[in-house]
Parts: sequence; structure tokens; C-alpha cells
Amino acid sequence: MENILEVKNILKIYEDGVIANKDVSMDIEKNTIHAIVGENGAGKTTLMKILFGITKAQQGEILYKGKEIKVKNPHEAIKLGIGMVHQHLMLAPDLTVAENMVLGVEPLKGKILLDTDRAIEITQQVSAEYGLDVPANRKIKDLPIGIRQRVEILKALFRNAELLILDEPTSVLTPQESEILFRTLKELKNHGKTIIFISHKLKEVKQIADRVTVMRDARVITTKDAGDLTEHDIAYLMVGREISFDRVEPPKKRGEPLLSVHNLSYISDEDVRVLNNISFEVNSGEILGLAGVEGNGQTELVQALTGLLEPSAGEILIKGENIKGLNPREIRERRVAHIPEDRMENGVAEQTTLEENFIVDRYYTPPFSKRFSLDWKKITAYSNELMKCFNILAQSSRAPVSSLSGGNIQKVVVARELSSDPEVIIAAQPTRGIDIGSEEMVHNLLKGVRDQGKAIFLVSADLDEILKLSTRIIVIYNGEIVAHFKDAAVISGKELGPYMLGVKREEGVSGKIHS
Repeated sequence: MENILEVKNILKIYEDGVIANKDVSMDIEKNTIHAIVGENGAGKTTLMKILFGITKAQQGEILYKGKEIKVKNPHEAIKLGIGMVHQHLMLAPDLTVAENMVLGVEPLKGKILLDTDRAIEITQQVSAEYGLDVPANRKIKDLPIGIRQRVEILKALFRNAELLILDEPTSVLTPQESEILFRTLKELKNHGKTIIFISHKLKEVKQIADRVTVMRDARVITTKDAGDLTEHDIAYLMVGREISFDRVEPPKKRGEPLLSVHNLSYISDEDVRVLNNISFEVNSGEILGLAGVEGNGQTELVQALTGLLEPSAGEILIKGENIKGLNPREIRERRVAHIPEDRMENGVAEQTTLEENFIVDRYYTPPFSKRFSLDWKKITAYSNELMKCFNILAQSSRAPVSSLSGGNIQKVVVARELSSDPEVIIAAQPTRGIDIGSEEMVHNLLKGVRDQGKAIFLVSADLDEILKLSTRIIVIYNGEIVAHFKDAAVISGKELGPYMLGVKREEGVSGKIHS
């Protein structure tokens, strides 16, 4: 089959000495979906940035449609017919969806003013064509992250890319949205498009890809037809060791409730009842999983539990103390940790160092603070220890967080939260966008703190993660708890599905063990 892209002997060494790509070569066949997988820091995203003109390689060749190209910037890549959807979204938050969609190719009224009606019309046409619904008039900053990702994907498709690079495109999509995207990608392939698909979700790779390239330690390990590889094969090639896909064993014992929620409701500024009489408990020594299609109140529930949102009614108790109305710092001081669903928006300050991010919630406490100054020697030693324990790949603890891969940024967040000596952990999408090896590490850490008697409230759009880790499972639909499964070990995704979609519900259900 004819190759649309040939990459030969690419070498990329960053200024800090990190080797991102070493002798990387691969062929991308035209009209195929080609998956590239590897651990965080394996070199996948760097290679894509080279192809899209964001960064330059020191050595190597890139042939596109049989001709050598040297892409100086993304504008040149787009003109060639290469589009890219980035892992960290590149949208203007204060502009509407329609304004973002046409940014750089704006339809004008006269010679100066944006033709807003035409921009909205274009957005609606593209949205309908590819089956990805977006609200054309809403500002990006007011949208859930899953909808923002749809806008990024549609923006690239609107620019008629022949070769479309998708860097972790489903990391913020629901399973249903992912299925829509996959149908879209297959349709694009049938219309002559070629897709490079980067993902950590091996089921997705098997479902969507024609061929798979595995990268490890900045090199290409192998390229094979997807049909010749199992998920276990891919996982082993990625990390060089066996990965367990088994459910974690249930806890040996559970204690008293550490987190209790009673009749919690939230009515938005638009007078929409987002949460309706939510009640549940999380006991010490257990993981309570919250399953549900994203957009059913999970984000607002987590924000209410962590002080980022004031609920309209109800109680939130930590060890019997009502924390409703407390600010995030006051809640954290009651030994509540929070792994947020969007690491870039709420998890890190990306332009500051790893050290500053590690101590952002504890800089004013010993041993980091002495009198009126910070003890940077102790902060550096502490940060280096966290980097070692959590296998965070960075040039140094004083590197900016923005220089890390997405998965390593996630590990910075997890390291900070789990090292805060919490009793209650609110874990929202704790492994979103990280590789299979790092995911296993986070899962083992959560199991470990569970066994130490901590209470974990797990919110995840990844149903496999909910089933693997949870002691009990509650299901949320349209802002209400509609089911409670008291033994997660005997539940399947198929059984959860009807409750997640609102087809079935239990009456008078709560998330308490004795209800």
C-alpha cells in the first residue's frame, strides 16, 4: 500500500539534554488509522510536534506524499494538509465555540467585522457532518472539558486535513462520545483520510487501528498489524514487563464513615437542578466508585465536596463535621485530598516548577516554612523524593511543569495529593491520559492507601477503572443516584449500563451501606 508519510532516523534532543526521539523511523500507509502507543515520555508527542512544525529535529527526514518536507511551523503543516488535535487543548477560553472554529479563517462582514451568523452556521454544519454536537454560541470556558475536546477535533476536521494527528483524543470523552468519534474516524478513512491515533487506551487501539507502532525510551520497538497483537502484547511491549488487568481484591475490613453526604442539591445560575438529593457514605478502608456518563453532575458533585462550589442544600460531613461553606484550604486542612478531573485547569500551575506545585498546599507549614521564609533545601529534597517514588520523568525538580508530558503532569498531581497524609481522597479521573504502566502504579497506590484505612471516592468515566478498583459502586444519572451495588466484585459493565443511561433505576436508593 502507498505510504502518505515516511519518517526516517529522527533525532531530537532538547536543550536540557533529554533525548526525546532517537533514530525513530516509521511508515504511515495512506487511508489507514495508525496507532502510536508508548509510556509517558516515550517520545510520541515530540514526534508529532516535529511533524506539525512545533519543534525541529536535529537529524532525520520526513517524506510526505513521497516528497521530503521541512515543516517550519503549524501554518505550513496545515497548508500541506496535516492537522493536529493536541492533548492539551489549544482553544481561546473567552471566545465562543463558533469563534474558535473559524479562528484564522474568519468569515467577514465587509473587511473588518466577523460575520458571526456565518461562523455559527459553519460550526453547525461541521458539527452535523461529523456527528459531534457542540453549542456554537457558548464560550469555551463555560463548557465541560469533553465538549471542549469535541471543538478541537472539529476545528481540525474543518480545515480539511488529509493526515490528521490525534494526540489522546478520547482522554476527556465519554465512552459514548468515543464511539461517535470512532465512527467518524472510520468514515474519514473511507473518504481517503489518514489518521495517526495516539492513545493509552489499549481497547481503543484494538478497536480502531489498522496498524500499531510501539515506542519505548524514545525509540520505535515495533510496528505490526493491529490484528497480530493482543492488548497484553501491546502492554508488554510498551513497558517491558507484565501488566495486571485483574480487579483488585476487596478490602479485608472497613471502618466507620469518613465522608458522609446527606441530601446534597445544587441549582445552577441558569436555574437548572444539577444535583438532586445526593446521599452516600464512604467508609475508611474502602473505595466507593461513582459510575455515570460524563455530564450528569459528577463535576459539580466533586466541586461541592472540595469547596469549589457552594451547594444549594444538604450536608457534607468529614468525620462528622459539616464542611459545607468551608473554602478549599480549610477542607484540605481536614485531611481531604483532591485529584481533579482537569489537571491543567485545576491540578497544576504549569509555568511554575515541580517544587512549587508539590508544596502549593503546604508551603506555609513545617518543614517547608521557617519563620518568614521558605526552606528551599528541604523543599528540593522533598520534591526529589516524590519524583523518585512516583517515577516522574523530568530534568530536575526545578523544571517548569509545562515541560513535562501529560502523564508525568498527572503523576505530579497524584504525588502531591497522596503525599499530603489524607484521610479522605476525592479522586476524579485519576488516570486520565496516562499510560498503562503509570495507570497500574496509580491503581496500586490507591489500593495501598485504601488498605491503610483511608476513604476513597473514585469518579471516573473509565468503566473498567471503576470495576477494577471499587469496593462498592453508585451510579449517577441526571444529577441523582439511581443505583447502589454493594459488592462491586460481582457486577459487570453490562449490568451498570442501563442505570448509567437512565433506562433503569432503583427507587429511594442512596450510597449508604445500611440503606
